[in-house]
This record gives sequence, structure tokens and C-alpha cells, in this order.
Amino acid sequence: MAERVLMTALSPTMEEGTIVNWNKSEGDAVAAGDLLCEVETDKATMDYESTQEGTLLKIVRGEGSSSRVGDTIAILGEEGEQIDSLVEESTASAQKPSPQAGPTESEREAKGTTPAAAPAADDGARVKASPLARRIASERGIDLRRISGSGPSGRVVRADVESFSGEGAEDRAAAGSGVSGRGEDVTIPVSGKRAVIARRLAESKFSAPHYYLKSSVRMDAAVRARKELNAEIPQKAGFNAFLIKFAAEALKRHPRVNASWQGDHILQFGSIDIGLAVDLGNGLVTPIVRDCGNRGIVDIDHALRELVEKAGDGKLQPQEYTGATFTISNLGSFGIEEFTAIINPPGSAILAVGEIAKTPVVNDRDEIEVAQIMKMTLSCDHRVIDGAEGGRFLHELKRIVENPVRVLF
Repeated sequence: MAERVLMTALSPTMEEGTIVNWNKSEGDAVAAGDLLCEVETDKATMDYESTQEGTLLKIVRGEGSSSRVGDTIAILGEEGEQIDSLVEESTASAQKPSPQAGPTESEREAKGTTPAAAPAADDGARVKASPLARRIASERGIDLRRISGSGPSGRVVRADVESFSGEGAEDRAAAGSGVSGRGEDVTIPVSGKRAVIARRLAESKFSAPHYYLKSSVRMDAAVRARKELNAEIPQKAGFNAFLIKFAAEALKRHPRVNASWQGDHILQFGSIDIGLAVDLGNGLVTPIVRDCGNRGIVDIDHALRELVEKAGDGKLQPQEYTGATFTISNLGSFGIEEFTAIINPPGSAILAVGEIAKTPVVNDRDEIEVAQIMKMTLSCDHRVIDGAEGGRFLHELKRIVENPVRVLF
């Protein structure tokens, strides 16, 4: 008997998914455990493994289609089985807009805001590629069909696009070099990932009473420590690994900051799991290095590199980006001096760090000298962290950064 294949929640936070690629075609036999399709969730691209058996009679939601959890995406059954009624019901259900959906096509036409139609895709020539690889290729004017993928089953990943030396980008740049008048307005659809990020940030900002603590810290000793360490190891450790280690040591001494508001109680975490905000171009993801309190800088750096690479290729698993007990956001590479960040639940604090800049300072002898200064801003949830506790934590973190030997105390 024919049965529907429903979009399931492939991560704890997933409410909607976009089908990136179908690994089975209509008429193919499907067994339980077979890879049916790849689905882009709010944070990563996940494999959808079938829990049902039968013949794939109908693909209801094609590649590039978004579906809410619980929607029908395909129909399985016995070969030759009549499924017209099921297809009709499923198609009608899929066409119903969600409560938060944007304007319909007819509404956009009435307002004159209908986006330009995209060229029809040749399904038979569709290239397997990660969402990030597709975005980068689009920005650079590169035809994905010209790239050999190094990922699983020939999938094109970010590194493949970035290393491609074709002429697509140059042609695109040349085509756009002419002088033109005012450009046209562009309607950018909100992806499922962006919608989820927007909702969570709003919930965090408006439900958690934020307050902010700022401090300027001398980075000379930390910069020297990193230089000395990197002279002793094969692969240079990134600065973010040092920040994570320093924050973990400060959290060990002020565990009340490593906690979460649970409504009727505060949960103080037994493990220090620190997330680092990473920009994917179409949204943020926070890969998490687990148990940072018991790991060294080199170990943290290796783990972080692997997680960031997986994030770029859309391959992070839910357990690798959910449940951070503390978060760091670093915009120093963009020349940002200081900023405030929104807390990433379930944690109750996030540290925002800016660039390291040479700055004139007054030393203990009342002399002016040049020092490398970095500004830190700690956002705290006042329900969990009182001002004095947040101040003690940030003060301890500053002392560790300015004198890294304190991690040995």
C-alpha cells in the first residue's frame, strides 16, 4: 500500500528544510536505511535516510524545494500502484503557504515586485554541490559543471570552487565593468536558515535581559606566547584557539557564568563547551569545541579547524553546533574595534572581541608607550549572571590574556 514520505526534523532546531539533491529517482527501489535525499536545514546539509521500503513512485518536492517538517516530499509503494489521489492531496498541501510565508506570486505582481525568473535548470545536468559552494560559484560567475568535485560521490565543495582557475569570474567582472545608472531593486527571498536565525536572535534578545561589560586588554604577552608556541609545532595555532582556551580557564574559576536559565532553576554546566560564531555568507553557524577546560591550545585548534571546514561544506552534525555553554564572536579580522553580540542560548554569555591595534597607553611609570590593545565586550543574561559576577569573570579573563602563564595556576 502506498504511503507518504514526510519531511522529518533532521536536527533539534529544524522546522523547515530545502531538498538539495535527490539520490533516488522515480521508479527506484528503496530499502530502509537507503540515502533518499540531501536536505539543507537551518545549519547544515543533512542526509535523509529512508525508514520505509518500496518503490519511489513519485517525488512530490523537487530539488530546491522547501518543505515544513511533516510535509509530504515523496510517495513510496508497490510498482504500478495507483497513487493519483495521494499525489493530488500531497501537492495541494505542499502549495499551501505557511503562516509566516512571504507574499504570493500574484501579490508580488500586483505590487510590481515579482523577482526576475531564474533560467530553467536542466535536472539531468544538475551538479551535486554544497550550498556554500553553489553560492560562491554564483558570486564568481563559475559554471559548476566545469568543476571536478572532491567531496563524497563527486560532490563539489567550497575548496573546489575556490581553487578553480577558469575564466568565469573574469568574464563576469569584465561584463560588469561598464558604468550604469541607478540599479534595480532586488528581492532576496529569506531562506529557511536565515528565518530560523532571525527568530532565535529575536527570542534571545527580547527574552533574556542583556547587559554589557567592556574591557580593553593588552595583547603583547598573548601575541608573544602564540609566536613562541607556533615556533614549536608543525601547524600554526590560530588566535581563536588561544581565546577559547583563555575563556575556558576563566570559566573554570567562575563557573556561574557557564550556566543557563531554565525557568524555575539555573543549570550550571559540568562541561565547558565553547562555540565560535562562523559566517557562512548566508547565515551564521556556531561550531562547538567540547570540554575546552580539559584540552590544550593545540588540541583545541585542531578540533576547531575540522569543525570550521565542515561548517563551510555544510556537513556539521547537530551535536556539533547545538548546546554551547559559552560563545565567542570575533570580528577583529574585519577591522572592527568593538561591538556587542546577542547571547546564543542555552548559554548565558557571549564574548565579542575586536581587532588587535597598536595604541598609545600610559604605563605604570606614567610614561606613554605603544601597546597592542584588544577590546572585549561581554554580553550577559541578568537572570543568570549578576553584574558583579560578570565583572569578576571579565577581570579574570583580562588577567589571563595579559599574563598567559596564569593558565598554569
